[in-house]
Amino acid sequence: MHFVDPSREVLAETLLAAGPGCPTLCSGWNTEELAAHLYLREHRPAVALGIVLKPLARASERAIRDLAGKSRSAKAYARLVTAFRAGPPRFSPMQLKPVDRAANLIEYFIHTEDVRRASSRWAPRALDGKYSDALWAALVRRAAFLYRGVDLGIILVRPDGPRHVAKRAPVSVAIVGEPGELLMHAHGRTTHALVTYEGQPDAVALLESAEIGP
Repeated sequence: MHFVDPSREVLAETLLAAGPGCPTLCSGWNTEELAAHLYLREHRPAVALGIVLKPLARASERAIRDLAGKSRSAKAYARLVTAFRAGPPRFSPMQLKPVDRAANLIEYFIHTEDVRRASSRWAPRALDGKYSDALWAALVRRAAFLYRGVDLGIILVRPDGPRHVAKRAPVSVAIVGEPGELLMHAHGRTTHALVTYEGQPDAVALLESAEIGP
């Protein structure tokens, strides 16, 4: 199943419900900066490259701040979110479902939770089982990269049984949680991820102080 299109809808609805000027878990970004990022990464290739190429990062951030600055009113913000919701332009590579899935499956889940969990009152969503499986499969593919800065072995464990060794080392910590919660942890949202740890206390402490994420 293709989960990106419904995930885009959920993300757009979450942004609209929050409104402009609301905090997110993305450091330094309110909802309008996040909406600008989502729109520009699909409509301005240079901005998308700035996400992964440091020499272009400053120009990318400037473009996001500029668009966000123009989207602080309720009407302008709604127009921006609606434009994101409409999808990528006609000749964008993201019109191709495999590219769309690779680029956006995790992106949309994480950013939906970035908005939801920035509030003091939130609860985890009940996710469709196949959607959770898709998130798990995507996490497994990139887990070694996301935990590259951790000087420990890392084992990801789902409560329903599946486990994945993300990184091998003499001392390991198991991180236990539903796929969505493991994704949040692996992307640096460690204090907002509903996970538990299994391992030696000093190893767990090391994990809690480590740099995790893209």
